[in-house]
Amino acid sequence: KRYTFTELNERANRCCNALQSLGCSRGDRVALLAYNGHEFIESFFGPAKAGLVLMPLNWRLTADELSFILKDGGAQTIIFDADFAPVVEKIRAMGDEGSDLRNWICIGDGAPDFAVDYEALLADNSEAEPTERAGEDDNLFIMYTSGTTGHPKGVVHTHKTVFWALLTLLNTAETHLSDKYMVLLPLFHVGALTPMIASVYKGNTLVILRNFDPQKAWALIETEQINTTLAVPAMLGFMLQVPDFQRFDWSSLRAITSGAAPLPVTIINAYMDLGIEVHQVYGMTETCGPACLIGPDDAKHKIGSTGKSFFHTRVRIADSSGEEMPRGEPGEIHVQGPHNMKEYWNRPDATAETVVDGWLHTGDVAVMDEDGFVTIQDRKKDMIISGGENVYPAE
Repeated sequence: KRYTFTELNERANRCCNALQSLGCSRGDRVALLAYNGHEFIESFFGPAKAGLVLMPLNWRLTADELSFILKDGGAQTIIFDADFAPVVEKIRAMGDEGSDLRNWICIGDGAPDFAVDYEALLADNSEAEPTERAGEDDNLFIMYTSGTTGHPKGVVHTHKTVFWALLTLLNTAETHLSDKYMVLLPLFHVGALTPMIASVYKGNTLVILRNFDPQKAWALIETEQINTTLAVPAMLGFMLQVPDFQRFDWSSLRAITSGAAPLPVTIINAYMDLGIEVHQVYGMTETCGPACLIGPDDAKHKIGSTGKSFFHTRVRIADSSGEEMPRGEPGEIHVQGPHNMKEYWNRPDATAETVVDGWLHTGDVAVMDEDGFVTIQDRKKDMIISGGENVYPAE
C-alpha cells in the first residue's frame, strides 16, 4: 500500500476522532500492540494530536508481561493486530487484575467478538482535524524498557522532548530532503520510532517492513531505491548471510546506521568492502534515541567508535561521584540534553537515581579519546542484549 502525506494525515485524524468518540480524552493512555505498518503510524500521530498518550508495546512479550505494562501505565484502550488476538484474549480473561482496558480495537481480519474493527471504526469517523490540540509539555508516549532488575520502567516523553530529539537527529545525521528511509526495526523500539517521526517531519518517504526479512530488505533497497536505514548488528549480520545477495543493486544506499549494541569491526569492514558506510549510533529510550553518532567523515578512521555527542547534546565520561574522567580512562556515560526523558512513569525514586543534576546516568561504560570520540566498553550493571532488546539476566 502507498499513501501520500495527505492521505495518511486524513486517516490519522479519523483514528483520533474515533478514539474521542469512544470516550478517550487528553492524557488518556492508548496502547499499540501492532506490527509495523501504516496503521501503527496513523494510530500514533492521530491520537497524539489531541493529547492522548501512546504506549507502544513490545509484541515479543508474554501476556503476563504485557499485563504488567498495561496495568502500570493505566491504558484503557488498546489497538492490536489480529495476529496478537490470542495474547490479547488472555489479558482480557484476567479481568481487572490484568488491565484497565475498556476499548479493544483490532487491525486486520479475524477480530475477536469483543473487539471493534479498526477499518470500520475509521470509516465511521471524520477526517477533519481534531479541535483539541496537545501542548508541548503534554506527555506524548510512554515506552517501557527493561533494565537489569525488577519490572520494566515506563519512560515518559513529552511533545517537547520528542521535538528536540528530531532537531538533534536531523541536525547531526546526514539526511536529505528526497531521502527514502527503510524502517527495519519494530516501531515499539525508540530506534525505529524516533527516525520514523523524523522522516515524517523532514518529508522523507518511509518504506516499511512489517517484519524484518534480510532478503526482502535487499530487494527493497533495489526496487525502492532506499537511501538510508537503521539496523541492529544482528540484522546486519543476517543480511550478509543471504545467499547470493550480490545480485541486488544497492547503489542508492548511502549509509546504514547501526545501534542498540556494539557493532563488530568485522561487520563494519564487510559493508565497507561493499561500498556501504556503517555509522554507529549510541542512545537509549531515555534520551528518545540520540546520544552519540559517528558521521561519514570519521567512520573509516575511527572504526569501533560510536562517535561524538549529537547536536544539542552533551556527553561526559564520569566516575561514581559524577566527576569527569580524564580522556582515555573508562567511566559511566552521562547524557544531558533537552531530549532527555521527562521521568519514569510513577517511579520518582528511579527517576531521581537516573537523572542527577540534569545528567542522565546510562549505566554504560566507555572511554572518550582526545578528539572526543566515545567507544563503548561494557555495562556498569549486568545486561544481556538480544536482537537489540535488553533482557534481564535472571531470565
